Amino acid sequence: MGRRTQADRDAMTVEIGYALISATLVAALAFGAIAGPKLMFTMSYAAERGLLVAGGAAAAIAFVVRVVTVLWRFSRAPGQPSQPGRTSPDS
Repeated sequence: MGRRTQADRDAMTVEIGYALISATLVAALAFGAIAGPKLMFTMSYAAERGLLVAGGAAAAIAFVVRVVTVLWRFSRAPGQPSQPGRTSPDS
């Protein structure tokens, strides 16, 4: 693999930022979906603790899966066309 250009490095930086921000949102949604009932219903301490642990575990897993899939998809994406405005050599 050759040297990366500044544009390549910038694109990777933006993609990492997108992966982290979107993963944070997905993790927050996963945590809220699982641990949210704790706020709405009266439960025993063990049930509340179980929901918090399950929500935390689901959030951690969702975060990692989202980051990996976004970055994996970015690494496999084809590069920009060599001529702006053209999508394939025969167009």
